[in-house]
Amino acid sequence: MFFQGLKCKCKYKIWFPGKFFNFIFSNIVAESSVNTLKIHWELQAMVACYPGNGTGYVRHVDNPNGDGRCITCIYYLNKNWDAKLHGGVLRIFPEGKSFIADVEPIFDRLLFFWSDRRNPHEVQPSYATRYAMTVWYFDAEERAEAKKKFRNLTRKTESSLTED
Repeated sequence: MFFQGLKCKCKYKIWFPGKFFNFIFSNIVAESSVNTLKIHWELQAMVACYPGNGTGYVRHVDNPNGDGRCITCIYYLNKNWDAKLHGGVLRIFPEGKSFIADVEPIFDRLLFFWSDRRNPHEVQPSYATRYAMTVWYFDAEERAEAKKKFRNLTRKTESSLTED
């Protein structure tokens, strides 16, 4: 089950630590090569719950089409997680590398990686309920261009519908 954004109708309240993620980004990530990007403080968040019946997520790239997402940040919420027993490992396939990176979804782990084709990844089957909160940071210029393309596409679609 996936919850987009900050609002959801669920049994438990979800606290979104936006200030925490902004602090981490400003003080750690911004000091690296990321500072060549124009980070837009628009965030998109998702809370994921894998029910634990062998559910995973297929290999994918978070931003395959230039939608503006440039950094993926995942925070894991799984206490007492044992990857050998519970599975649910995030497997990253770094582009152009001969190795993979397996990241166990253990409680209080915070992970950052590029959202584009450089880091295809998948969630291996999970055999216990697995929670993760994902936040995407946007590059301002790429995001603006993606929104412009979307508006143009929407206008073309609307005009073709009205012509019929």
